[in-house]
Formats: sequence, C-alpha cells, structure tokens
Amino acid sequence: MIEFTVSDMTCGHCASTITKAVKEVDAAARCEIDLATKKVRIESAEDAAEFQAAIDDAGYTPVRT
Repeated sequence: MIEFTVSDMTCGHCASTITKAVKEVDAAARCEIDLATKKVRIESAEDAAEFQAAIDDAGYTPVRT
C-alpha cells in the first residue's frame, strides 16, 4: 500500500483529479481518498515515485507517509 498526504486536496474535484492521475499511471490501481485526513492510499505494483510525479503534475503536493 502506497500512502500520501496531500495537504492541498480540499474537495471532491481535487479527489477526482488525483484519482484520474493515479489511473493514468496504473488503470488497475485501487485508489482510496480520505478528504477529512487528506490521505491518498494506492494499491498497485507500480513504483510510488510514478504516482507521486503524476499527482504533482496534476497540480498537488503529495508527501509520502
């Protein structure tokens, strides 16, 4: 399980954009987003750095936890 804290994720639109970025890296990835805690959890065999770069490219600031 890969987990990021994304402090600048504030709403459903943000969550949707981040989910889309995750799916572009791995369409089969399972992505759980908790807006209350600003956590993004990803279940995938892909490298965490790829997801971090994709979320960053989408305009957010993911921090690996």
